[in-house]
Amino acid sequence: MSIISWIILGLLAGVLAKWIMPGKDGGGFIITTLLGIAGAVVGGWVSTLLGIGTTTGLSIGGIVMATVGALILLFVYNKFVK
Repeated sequence: MSIISWIILGLLAGVLAKWIMPGKDGGGFIITTLLGIAGAVVGGWVSTLLGIGTTTGLSIGGIVMATVGALILLFVYNKFVK
């Protein structure tokens, strides 16, 4: 998957993660977006290892796994910041 696709998927995952887990964050939109991109990478890597998804394009499974990765990273980030 190209870098631009990862960034778009990460942005979408970050927004979905923020929507699912609202609350007061220390970072804001940029940190949430960066966590979404990192979550997309981590979620894509884990889904590929588990055989659930592929990294060849955008898919529902990829979005779900990226969002789960972003949720986990957002949760961890919120625990360390507070």
